[in-house]
Amino acid sequence: MAAAVTRLCWAPQCLRSLHMSVGVQKAKTGAEQLWLARQRRDPYVKTAHAQNYRCRSAFKLLEMDKEQKILQPGHHVIDCGAAPGAWSQVLVDKVNSLGKDPAARVGFVLGVDLLHINPLEGAVFLPKCDLTDPATHRKISALLPSGQADVIVSDMAPNASGIKDLDHQRLVSMCLSLLDLSDSVLRPGGSFLCKIWDGGESDLIRDKLRQRFQLLRTVKPKASRMESAEIYLLGKSHRNKRAAN
Repeated sequence: MAAAVTRLCWAPQCLRSLHMSVGVQKAKTGAEQLWLARQRRDPYVKTAHAQNYRCRSAFKLLEMDKEQKILQPGHHVIDCGAAPGAWSQVLVDKVNSLGKDPAARVGFVLGVDLLHINPLEGAVFLPKCDLTDPATHRKISALLPSGQADVIVSDMAPNASGIKDLDHQRLVSMCLSLLDLSDSVLRPGGSFLCKIWDGGESDLIRDKLRQRFQLLRTVKPKASRMESAEIYLLGKSHRNKRAAN
C-alpha cells in the first residue's frame, strides 16, 4: 500500500486544536471558519487544553476504557496510529509504565505511526513506520518485552480522499493488517480495539474479530462527534495459540 494511502491520522484537527496560530485564526475560507467555530464550541477541545492532552481524542479512549475495562497496570500495549500521542498519554497512565504507582505492576507502551511523534516519557515510539508493512510488525515484536502484547489499540485512518467508499475500504485494509499483527504478538486472552468508518465492509472486520476473540462489541464513545461515521470495534479474550508458543 502506498505511503499516501497509509498515512496515519496525525489529524490537522488535533494540531490546530492545540496550536491555533494567528494565521490559522485568520482563516479565509468558509470551511476553515466553520471548523474554527466548531473547535471553539467543543468542550473536549477545551478540556484537552486544560489537562495537557495532545488531542481531544484522548477522551475517546478514556471513555471506552472506563466502560469496557480494557487497560490494567502492567499491560504491554501497542498504540497504532499513535501521532500526535494523546492515546499514548492515556496509556502511560493506565498501564503504569512510569511506575508512579509503586504498588502496581509496571506496563509498557509502544506507539507506532507513519508520521513523526514528539517524545513522551513512559512510551517508546516507532515513527515513520507503515503498520501495513510486515517489516514494521517484526520491529514491533522485537521491541515488545518478551515479544508479546496484552492490548492493541488503533485510532489510525488513511488520508481522506473525499470518496466515502474508497476511504472505507482503505481503513478496512489497515484493520486487516492489524489483525495479522495480533496473530503474531497478542497474548491469549488479550484485547484489540480498532477504529473503523462504518460501511459495506464493516462486517468483514467483525467476522474476522469473531474468529479470533471470544467477545466482540461495537462502541461509539460520546467524545466521537455525532456526525462522524467512526465506530470502534472491541475484541476481548483473544484465542491466539501462536503467540502462546
